[in-house]
Amino acid sequence: MLSVRVSQKLEYACRAAVCLARHYDGSTVVKLEDIAKREDISASFLVQILNELKRADIVVSKRGKAGGYILSQPPAKIALRAVVQAVEPGLLATPENSSGASGPAVNNIWHDLSRSVSERLENISLESMASEAGAPMYFI
Repeated sequence: MLSVRVSQKLEYACRAAVCLARHYDGSTVVKLEDIAKREDISASFLVQILNELKRADIVVSKRGKAGGYILSQPPAKIALRAVVQAVEPGLLATPENSSGASGPAVNNIWHDLSRSVSERLENISLESMASEAGAPMYFI
């Protein structure tokens, strides 16, 4: 059976995003240390990942003693594709052009596969992932 190789960085980004989705109520922030502890991720690595998610407008950070992170919008509106694109944009990239007699046929396959994966990731929301995690969801 063929399996997709996901980087540790992407795995952690997904886990952090799902953690934030599970605690989303529209206003409550989750402290970096709490995410790191719940998801068993190094806080120093997690802050780098959350900064990438912040640059992609997936999360918002609040500074100060009561600071932390919150999703920028409800988990139902954030697709897994956005998380992948934020931390591993090359994962969805396809080769430019394959040369040689078989190049176009091979290139078409990679484009079709990339399109299929991208569409599937677009149809998976953080809300559905959080629900699968079996944790309570919070709604406003």
